[in-house]
Amino acid sequence: MNGRPISCSFLKNKGMGIQLSFQLLVAIIVAVLVITALSISRGITEAPKLVEKQPQKSGTNCSFMDDGMACQKYGRKNLDYLYWKWQPNDCDLPRFNATAMLEKLRNKRVVYVGDSLNRNQWVSMVCILESEIPNHLKYVHYSDSLVTFKAIEYNATIDFYWAPLLVESNCDDPSYHRVEERIVRVNIEKHARIWQDADVLVFNSYLWWRLNLKVLWGSFESANAKYEHLGMLRTYELGLQTWADWLGTHVNRTKTRVFFVSLAPTHNRAEDWGKANGQNCYSETEPISNAEYWGSESDPEMMRLVEVAIKKLKEKSGLKIDLLNITQLSEYRKEAHSSIYRKHWDPLTKEQLANPSTYADCIHWCLPGVPDVWNHFLYVYLLYL
Repeated sequence: MNGRPISCSFLKNKGMGIQLSFQLLVAIIVAVLVITALSISRGITEAPKLVEKQPQKSGTNCSFMDDGMACQKYGRKNLDYLYWKWQPNDCDLPRFNATAMLEKLRNKRVVYVGDSLNRNQWVSMVCILESEIPNHLKYVHYSDSLVTFKAIEYNATIDFYWAPLLVESNCDDPSYHRVEERIVRVNIEKHARIWQDADVLVFNSYLWWRLNLKVLWGSFESANAKYEHLGMLRTYELGLQTWADWLGTHVNRTKTRVFFVSLAPTHNRAEDWGKANGQNCYSETEPISNAEYWGSESDPEMMRLVEVAIKKLKEKSGLKIDLLNITQLSEYRKEAHSSIYRKHWDPLTKEQLANPSTYADCIHWCLPGVPDVWNHFLYVYLLYL
């Protein structure tokens, strides 16, 4: 573990009148002169504090809000989930200043690379920043797997690039990635050429590896290609190794900062927090209050593989990757998912409509909401460390 565990508090507004204890995963946030790094090891129990209402930053009127995350637009009435906040104990987390962030990104390119949860975070960042930019000085451009937000006055670019497994796969088409049998090719050059000039890289990759993928040796076009089942952990390890090898060889250490966002937990199994089998995040309105809570769908072994890959990369090439550890704080937030309050891309059946929990999205998050906190961590790293 890099640095000492930093204890933080999970904060709620006074109107709820509840005080909760939480155990952070370990170093959750980076505060000025206090934090050196984030680790995925599990950490220390601390008491909470109560603060005034402080809603999250990415506004509901965002011009670029994704309909899969626009919970209020699609009928969510309970808004208590907006007012929870994380803050370090014994120090103040600097407020997110959108103008300061834009100045930091002047003449720079940020690229979020990964799956739809990283897109969740990208939309959050764009929505936080765009409120400070006049309409004629901002735009979003879509081009296959790449989505580009441009703040013209600052010459700042914030991109999202769809690469759910980081390396090549048969899931790389952003519109047609629902395949019955997922295949991964342990090669990254095709994707990496898109982001190789970035000043800030923000990676994630987790959920898409949870199935037992087949590994392709050779190219997708080759008639002589070979396929092999290596098991989830070994396949994930190969993918991370390929990613790390590319970074160690290609990243300009004087220019580019690299971040990896730890896994974003899901809440598909209500039995994890003491409810009946078959239920999930649907109708949940309060966070989990058990300080020891850890969801059954969050795999510590996969998290350790990320930690090992980052450590080896630094030892081998001297390249430092900052790990944004958002897992434990997000574990408690079973009430903050999109649930049924989103656009549904496929028509809902009568059976689904009769039982809303069957189509509740317990993977992605409402905006404004939890991903704003993840970006707050990124903000502190970029502006203060």
